[in-house]
Amino acid sequence: MIWIVGSVLFWLVSWWANLRMARLPKSRLTSVAVPTLFGLALLVLWQGIVRGAGINPVLLPAPTDIAVKFASSMPILWADFYQTFVKGALSGYVIGCGAAFLTAVLVDRSPFLQAGLLPVGNFVAALPIIGMAPILVMWFGFDWQSKAAVVVVMVFFPMLVNTVEGLHASSAMQRDLMRTYAASYSQGLRRLRLPAAMPFVFNGLKISTTLALIGAIVAEFFGSPIKGMGFRISTEVGRLALDMVWAEIAVAALAGSAFYGCVAMIEKIVTFWHPSQRRG
Repeated sequence: MIWIVGSVLFWLVSWWANLRMARLPKSRLTSVAVPTLFGLALLVLWQGIVRGAGINPVLLPAPTDIAVKFASSMPILWADFYQTFVKGALSGYVIGCGAAFLTAVLVDRSPFLQAGLLPVGNFVAALPIIGMAPILVMWFGFDWQSKAAVVVVMVFFPMLVNTVEGLHASSAMQRDLMRTYAASYSQGLRRLRLPAAMPFVFNGLKISTTLALIGAIVAEFFGSPIKGMGFRISTEVGRLALDMVWAEIAVAALAGSAFYGCVAMIEKIVTFWHPSQRRG
């Protein structure tokens, strides 16, 4: 009972502190402190409820148990991270997004592809990954290549649709002005349409960061070497080692957040001129 009361009190104090900081002028310190304190309060509340209510660790381990398992399993977690994220998710992300970007430029040039490829793309994007993953694993084998193939399928069409939409973002007056200057298609693309499309391109890239990691993990459930996040989660669930499962989930969450943050940081550098990047 003391655990529950203490964690609830900490939660209330953290909530009050967050409300006070949220009223302060927006700065880099407050933008980091508010979510950090909120996340810490959630962990403390989780710890207090698990310890105070005596919840079976098989059902829900305490954050301290997960942290101990995380620290003692660093070599395994690193090998799983490298197999799933670096080999599977990142390679598939680069291939899928790169191919989607080039295809979007071709679609923009060809009315035939606009009428034919985009509807097919919407159909393929609607296919359940749980059905496509085992097929691609059978085609490309059980190593990282099949996981990369699943990621390519998942990120290709969201990236394609966003890029095509972005290439149409410039106004008709701006395009007419480029034609008035006798600009070729490549000049208009490079100097007007691609810069205008960058917010849409990065929107597709940010969406694809989460899809890539999810796709690689799901694909490992249908066949993998003896390492990888998806393989480890499915194996440890069968052994009822939920602390290891949560440790893998923590690695996936940290990797996905860092990946998204890196893309968002690059977006701020590239699209510094866009109104969405202006402060105040």
